[in-house]
Amino acid sequence: MQQNPMVDTIMIEPDVVGNFNTGGPTYPLNDSIQWTRDNYGPIWIPRKGSSIELSEHNLALYERVIRNYEQNEVALLDGLVYINGALATQYTFKMDYYWMMGDNRHNSADSRAWGFVPEDHVVGKPLRVWLSLDKDKGWFNGKIRWKRFFKKAD
Repeated sequence: MQQNPMVDTIMIEPDVVGNFNTGGPTYPLNDSIQWTRDNYGPIWIPRKGSSIELSEHNLALYERVIRNYEQNEVALLDGLVYINGALATQYTFKMDYYWMMGDNRHNSADSRAWGFVPEDHVVGKPLRVWLSLDKDKGWFNGKIRWKRFFKKAD
């Protein structure tokens, strides 16, 4: 720590949260989940009206949604999940959520960094398919899906 003589506060040096390839900057920020940007998941994406069994293990994935977007108090006490002070073994979601992926996977801040996106946070819509590739085919063996090239995205 260094103190700045011009300001009456303490400046704190930045610290590394964790290894980029495990836990640290991937959602959720939880050391028990060892996902990487390349090996992420599996995850279940919540839909309005769908329910999920809650446990100490999956709470890390869904707590932010339940707390911040659906306006509930969430607590984990002795391995049990409490929502708004009541014991909860399952939760029913009030909104649809999306998992947003960047097109530059190693240089994108996407849902692997910040988690689920509620429907009311999605702005805009796609107009056209710019490029569509078949991951199971080679460049000279049908990799580009020409029938989808510049098609309207409805």
